[in-house]
Amino acid sequence: MNTKDIADIRKRFKLDTDLLKIAEIYNVYIQGESTEIFHEENRSFSLLDREQQELFLNNFKKVLGGKLDQKLFEVKFQPQEEGQADHTQRLLYEGLEAKEVDEWKENMQRIALKMVEETPYEKDMVVTFIRGTYFKTTKRQQDETEIDMRDEVFTTPFILCSMNQTELPKSSLVFDFVGKEFKSNVLVDPVIKLASPIGGFLFPSFTDNAADVNHIVYASGKVNKPDYRFIENVLNGDEIMTAEEDKVVFEEIVKAVIGEEVNSRTLAGLYDEINLMLEVEKEAEKEDAETPVLDTVEVTRVLKASGAKDISPEKVERAFQQVVEDKNYEIKASHVVPSYTSKSIKINTKVAEIKISPQDLRYVKGVNYNGKRCILIEVEEDAMIEGFKLLEEEQLD
Repeated sequence: MNTKDIADIRKRFKLDTDLLKIAEIYNVYIQGESTEIFHEENRSFSLLDREQQELFLNNFKKVLGGKLDQKLFEVKFQPQEEGQADHTQRLLYEGLEAKEVDEWKENMQRIALKMVEETPYEKDMVVTFIRGTYFKTTKRQQDETEIDMRDEVFTTPFILCSMNQTELPKSSLVFDFVGKEFKSNVLVDPVIKLASPIGGFLFPSFTDNAADVNHIVYASGKVNKPDYRFIENVLNGDEIMTAEEDKVVFEEIVKAVIGEEVNSRTLAGLYDEINLMLEVEKEAEKEDAETPVLDTVEVTRVLKASGAKDISPEKVERAFQQVVEDKNYEIKASHVVPSYTSKSIKINTKVAEIKISPQDLRYVKGVNYNGKRCILIEVEEDAMIEGFKLLEEEQLD
């Protein structure tokens, strides 16, 4: 599943659309520190009042918000063991295909119980499951609100889960117009925090308009902080790597090949080469080509192109083996380069923190001036400090 796929289904969660239909909604209330369901309710989504529908639709959009491999992760299911009736892939698939509502509800209930049995939550939780159908037309229009009979339409049944904490509202002082008096207003009904879900998932994943029941899209509550135990024990998914972890792996591999010291010219060249791969990726998305990755071959190529010395395929393979114990490991190119045009690189010193874009890194140099280590930044315009133009001092030798 790619960014474009997620963006398209996400924007369909709105009222009065023909491109996404929700059949059932199943809510489960779980008290904090409990391993049981306190209350459950299954209803037809169309029977909710419009205000409730809109609240839930905005919540579902929040679940699918964020970037791939940072907040959203495509997770492959672990193989099912023989006789493993509570494998989440099986529960979701059977729930998706269930003809009877009670069968769908029973399967979702078993998943909700897996959540609390694995790790009881500190606060009261509401887990929401919906079952619906997503329609995608091949004919792109400026504002698709209806399906034209002439369009080719791809239909994908899906299940989405949203996990939300609750909190008690704060007491307040109010004025009673009837009794003409000030009084405290104490509310005891917990508020479900639909605006900030702490997790969820979408099943199945889909790419190129084809459903992939062997993968699930997991949504983390925080960027680069997936719940690994939830993925493994509740979703029965394989291990994943965040974009942040992938970047660290790349950096360690490069250090293992060229050492921990590098000049700015080589580093700038490295980012330039990888950014070119990403530019190709943007064009590739239009043709549904594969996302570029950095394997041993590509890492060897970009290091040589950046000007690094003594680079060989054997040396790079040893670095992969040393860092990740797998010379066939692939790093997504998009995980490696910081935002190319914004000041996304930090140069940390005891005196100052300098922010610069990867494309401008070539204008930064480490120099020795009068026996002191300095950072030299080449600029084309006047440098301003608190409204003053910085005076040029003695030239460097």
